[in-house]
This record gives sequence, structure tokens and C-alpha cells, in this order.
Amino acid sequence: MSIFNYNDTDALGVVKSVDTAVVIVHVADVERLRKLQVNRLAVLQSSRPGQHLIGIIQKITRNAVEAKEIAEVEGDEGDLKVQSELNLVRITLIGTVVDKRGSESDVFLRTLETVPEIDANCFAVEGDILTNFMRVIANISADGERLSLGHYTLDDKAEAYLNGNKFFQRHAIIVGSTGSGKSWTTARVLECMASLPNANGIVFDIHGEYRPLKGDGIRHLRVAGPKDLDARSTLNDGVVHLPYWLLAYEAMVSMFVDRSDQNAPNQAMLMSRTIIDAKRDYLTTGNHSDVLDNFTIDSPVPFKIVEVIAHLEELDAEMVPGARAGSEKQGPFHGKLSRLVERLKNKQTDRRLGFLFQAPDETLEFDWLEKLVEVLVSGTKDQSDKIGGVKIVDFSEVPSDMLPLIISLVAKLVFSIQQWTPTENRHPIALFCDEAHLYIPERQSSSGGEAFAVETFERIAKEGRKYGVGLVVISQRPSEVNRTVLSQCNNLVAMRLTNGDDQNVVRRLLPDSLGGFSDLLPVLDTGEALVVGDASLLPTRVRIQQPENKPNSGTVPFWDRWGEDKKVARLSDSVASWRKQAIQSGRK
Repeated sequence: MSIFNYNDTDALGVVKSVDTAVVIVHVADVERLRKLQVNRLAVLQSSRPGQHLIGIIQKITRNAVEAKEIAEVEGDEGDLKVQSELNLVRITLIGTVVDKRGSESDVFLRTLETVPEIDANCFAVEGDILTNFMRVIANISADGERLSLGHYTLDDKAEAYLNGNKFFQRHAIIVGSTGSGKSWTTARVLECMASLPNANGIVFDIHGEYRPLKGDGIRHLRVAGPKDLDARSTLNDGVVHLPYWLLAYEAMVSMFVDRSDQNAPNQAMLMSRTIIDAKRDYLTTGNHSDVLDNFTIDSPVPFKIVEVIAHLEELDAEMVPGARAGSEKQGPFHGKLSRLVERLKNKQTDRRLGFLFQAPDETLEFDWLEKLVEVLVSGTKDQSDKIGGVKIVDFSEVPSDMLPLIISLVAKLVFSIQQWTPTENRHPIALFCDEAHLYIPERQSSSGGEAFAVETFERIAKEGRKYGVGLVVISQRPSEVNRTVLSQCNNLVAMRLTNGDDQNVVRRLLPDSLGGFSDLLPVLDTGEALVVGDASLLPTRVRIQQPENKPNSGTVPFWDRWGEDKKVARLSDSVASWRKQAIQSGRK
């Protein structure tokens, strides 16, 4: 049964003019004309049975016109002016709904096989009909696929939802200026996702915005900070250490080797050789012969960094027999590894990088990686083991210069696990990249960590779908996010954007020009979004439903706070927290 069950009395008006994809409709009823709004949807009768044409209202006009008639009365010419109204609606056709019979649902096609006939009826799409039509647009065949965002701006009685499968399969971006409701929208998506029995996602929380989110399907983790080093916090405490031996070779080189040094090639080569030897010693000592025959420098095998430093120091100070008997000369690498050794030592003792180099001894155990993977990647919602669901990982204590490298380390860990998991055993996982412009930049700096991060996320964006890894890129500056990653995101949720460069990025992502939808970007209300993509074939304006738990992204009311007649908090407590690198509650 068709979703469009109209009577002729429900018609807005009739078609008076037809162009290639533009239809002019005459509306005789002024009251109905007043209720119409630009960017609303309309449906027109097709000349082909079983089809309805869908259009977007582009322009509404109400004019008084004059028709001049010449009357000849007894040889004299006189003017007879007849006043009337011409109420016209300009509609751009955008697709066709094909009515299916039996158990099959209607299908929306982004093609126009026919155009309306003159005097064909035109109807408004609103209320339940709008909801049903949007279900067709989202191609949702089961309730389980529904990702509910809120309600349509032009009709608050119509529920707005997307196809959850396609939203994550084809990657998505959520963009909006500061204060537009971007974090609010992300929280709404996370809550909908966490309600599923076997949800699986990781949120890269850069500023700790999503700490208030709660629920059975949500777990909070954080990358270890300086305060966790003495406490020896572990995964059981919700604290994640990412030991240095998880780094791939290119990441190690970017962190330890100064490429401007003339000895950089020798340093990289010897570091690689020494790390391989250290990993081989670990596998041999632990009797892991099954791994020993096939491991590479990129294999996640533990090793002791102190042994690597000691060996490089030996090479840096090595003396070898000279040409004359009993004489010595400097070895081939004498003095050429000093800077590398010092960089390694500095990184090892830097408390800011304690999560890498000062992790608990348990992180050197061979089976520790399995525990980390169970916490981060597993999709099983098991409250006894506290794994699965949506994992919100707080990176707020990671130094900004290390942020791209560390986040990409987690992303690559997830991708590698999915890649090496048999197809029948893969459980899909989504990566939410909050503040993506900080670690997936369009313009890379001289930092090797940024290059490694961009390379990692570009690969996930291009190949992740094959391995069940979805990306949700979140940013307030889409113009500063890597274009290759954005080009692979086929779903867009755009909040208010006032910057011209950011608006242009969104315009390029829109499938076509539909009624100047991109012109709405600077005037969208807080919590309102323009949604378009594979999960919803048409650009739609949606008011996002308030999440149950709001993220910590609210704007501070400056004027109200300044106007309060009460004692201001002691800043000495803030200084103490700064020194300790840990936020302390204020003393009373």
C-alpha cells in the first residue's frame, strides 16, 4: 500500500507549468498558501501509475495581476481592468517514489522518469506521511536499523531518523561552530548506539567533554596521567597505558629520531636492528617459538627499552682494534648515536609520557595485549567483565604534541585487530574522532606524529568498511580536517557554521544543489542540523533531541557570573592542581 493516500480535496493546487525539473503550481486557497514554507517537501501525481514525484518548495509568491481587455462599444475603445490573484509555488523535482505491492515497501529513486501532467494535483508532505516518507528515504526495513536523531524542524510531529547501518558503514562527519550543539548531537548518537545489546564504539574524548554520559552500555576509560604513575593504576581501574612497544617502526622513528640530524639514517637503522634483537630475546626467553619465526619490527611484542638504550650507548662509545697491533680506534658508530640516546632517555623519564614509558610491569607480560584488546575492541556487553559497549577514552592528559601519535596508535590497534580477525568473527566497531582537526589535519606540520596519524586515518577511511571499522569525524573546523578522510565520509550532520571556508567544505560534500540548503548553515539554531548522506538520501533539517546526559560543553554565562554577589573560588587551588598535573577539589 502506498504511503501517499490523498484525496483530491487535500490538494494544495494544480500544476500550471512544467520544465525539465521545475514545476509551477497554482494554489487557489490563500489559507493553504499561507501554511506553506520554503524547503518543505511536496508530492505530485505522476503520469505513470504507481509512481509519485517528490519535490522541494523553492519559492512562494502571491501577486495581484491585471488582465487588460479591449472592448469596442459603438466604435469607441475602452479599457476594462480585471483584478485577480496569482498564487504560485515553484517546486524543484528531486526524485520518484515507486509504490510496491504486497509485502514490499515503497522505494525512493533519485531519478525522474516522468514529469507531472498539466492540472495534476500537488500535495503537502507532513505529519505521519512525512515520517513514513523519511523511513523510505532512509531505506529502513527494520526497527533495529533506526538511528533516531529528533524531529524535523518544519514538522515537529514527524520523527527524524537515519539508517543506522549506512550511517556507520559509509562513515560520517558531524560539524558545527562552537556552541552550535555539536557535542550534544554526538551524545545523542552515542546514547542511541549504547542502547543496543552489542554496541561497539570508541570515543576519542580530547577535553573530557563526555564524562557525564552514563548508562549500562557506556564505559569510561582514560589514558594514564602523571598522578597514575605512583598509584600504579591499571586497566581494572579504568586507566589505559599504551606502552612504547605497541608503536610501529615509523612511529618510533618520528618520536626518537631527529630527521634533521646528518646521522638520522644510521640512527634509524641501528634503532630498528636493536629493537628487533630485543624482541627476539623476549620471545626466546618466553619460549614463544610460534611467534619467533614470523615476527617483524611492527609486531606487538614487548621488549625492555632500557636494554635498547644500553646497547645503543655501547655502540656510541665503541672502540675497535686499530691497524697496528694493540691499538684502538673509534667504532663505525662512535659518537653518532649520542643525540638518539639522549632523546630516548629524555622520553623515558618524562612523566608526561608515563603512559608510554613508565607503565606497570604487567604491560610487559605477553598476554597483556589481549587484556587491552578485550577492553577497547570487544563488543560483548558483559557487566561482570566490564567490557563492550561504548568506550569513552579520555585523552585530556596526553601532551598536545603527542596527541596525534597516541590517538593514531589506538586507531591502528583497532584496525589491526579487525584486519587479522577472520571475517566470520569480526564484530563491527565505530571510532568517534572528536576535535578531529587536532590530529587529522589538512596541513601537516613538521611533526612526524601528525604524518603518521593522517596516514593511519586515511587508510581506515578508505579500507575500514571492509573490516568493519566505521569513522565518525567530529570537528568545529571542517576546513582544517584532512580532505582525503572527509571525501570518504558519505554522511553529513552539519550544525551552524559561520566561517566561509567551513561552509564551502560542506557545500562540496552535498550531493547536488537542492534549494540552496547550504545557505541555511549560518542561520541554523542551536541544536539544529542539516542532515544528508547515504543514511538519508535527501538533505533534511532536523532538530536534535536532547540527550539524557549533556556533555560538559556548555557555554559559561560570563555576564551572569560577573553579576553574582558571592566569593570567588581560590585560585591557589588551581595553581596546586597545575603543579601536580591533577585537578583537585577546592578547599573550603
